[in-house]
Amino acid sequence: MIRTAKRDDLDAIVTLHTEARATYYRGHLPEEEYAGEAEVARSREGWARAVDREDTTVLCAEADAGGALAGIAAHSVRDGVMNLTQFHVSPARWREGIGSALHLACVADWERRGLTTARLEVFEHNKGARAFYSACGWVPDPDEPRHGDHLVLRLALPRPPRS
Repeated sequence: MIRTAKRDDLDAIVTLHTEARATYYRGHLPEEEYAGEAEVARSREGWARAVDREDTTVLCAEADAGGALAGIAAHSVRDGVMNLTQFHVSPARWREGIGSALHLACVADWERRGLTTARLEVFEHNKGARAFYSACGWVPDPDEPRHGDHLVLRLALPRPPRS
């Protein structure tokens, strides 16, 4: 089930976010930069702001009836372009279709809003995420292909129906 996040979800969101980031930053950044106490606190503040903001959507994917979070996404519109600022699936739940369902929910929301373009940044070394986004139709942004150690991707909307 995909639903809108609530304040009560913050602990689970931050835990999932930290676990997911560790899978792709480990070996590339010092641990304190993605899982240190200060970084986890900064992450919690950012997610709390996102959940509270009216101009940001935070979605949670629950994988079972127990309500445990298996995926999270955050997006907002800037300058007429949808920005997918966060997208994480619990590493323990990879390859179960959760990411695909969460992505489809995001795209459906963007299309309902009448948007024509979405944008995201993905850590260059995160090969799994890069492959996932490519399979979902994301392509390198021709105007801004890089932002530091992240690749910038774009998705044209609306998406053609899958056959």
